[in-house]
Amino acid sequence: MNKTMLKMNKIVSIALLFLVTLTTNAQDKKAKELLDQVTAKIKSYNNITIDFKYTLNNAKENINKESKGNLVLEGNKYVLNFMGVTKIYDGKKSYTIVPEDEEVTVSNLNDYDEKAITPSKMLTFFNSGYKFAWDILQDVKGRKIQYIKLTPTNTKDQRKEILLGIDSQTKTIYNVIEVGKNGTKTTLTVNSFKTNQPLSKNQFTFVASKYPNYYINKLD
Repeated sequence: MNKTMLKMNKIVSIALLFLVTLTTNAQDKKAKELLDQVTAKIKSYNNITIDFKYTLNNAKENINKESKGNLVLEGNKYVLNFMGVTKIYDGKKSYTIVPEDEEVTVSNLNDYDEKAITPSKMLTFFNSGYKFAWDILQDVKGRKIQYIKLTPTNTKDQRKEILLGIDSQTKTIYNVIEVGKNGTKTTLTVNSFKTNQPLSKNQFTFVASKYPNYYINKLD
């Protein structure tokens, strides 16, 4: 191959790399803009009520579980009912109520784990700690669901990637798919999404009198 051909190949390679970089940057910008729109939409509501389905699969371990739950969220306060357990967070204390054991565990710790997708930040967890990329668009029962791929920036994170499905029209989250490095795949799908519902003034208050025979386990 002569010098002219080598030079031409080098120029073509540089041009292709430049075009790929431009395309990637444009897609990253689109992903960031969509995530910002979702965050703004979530923050505009006084409260949010969600019914959801949760599935856990690991083919290697032959694990396949499915359960349903619901969440009432107002700021960082919430009431979560999931897998027979109720968890209340009033902004200061966390109350985990387990009817099967007739036990309530109380913690004074701030219920905010930077690594985990906790209820109080389930709908905005993607704002830090991830690289993001524009992914596929799917038609789900007439709804256009745009996926954003999130990759944890912490190499010690046990999650390989997270796919965030966003309703293109409403700018709300349809589902969250976590893929673990060990092959475990969990999917949280929002079945019902309601906003600004009338809530009881005691919605996020733990009332001990409702559990007279329960053991109160105070961790702090």
